[in-house]
Amino acid sequence: MKRTRFTDEQIIGILGEHEAGAKFADLCRKHGMSEGTFYNWKAKFGGMTVSE
Repeated sequence: MKRTRFTDEQIIGILGEHEAGAKFADLCRKHGMSEGTFYNWKAKFGGMTVSE
């Protein structure tokens, strides 16, 4: 299985930045990820907190 560059905690943090008002395209550029990756993460991790 492919190893990811981001931990679950980092992914949840990035999604939290988006919920706080950061623009989606800016986050993708800042963290070096594709739009598809962002949407996959949002579907999988959306609404979660770090403790989950």
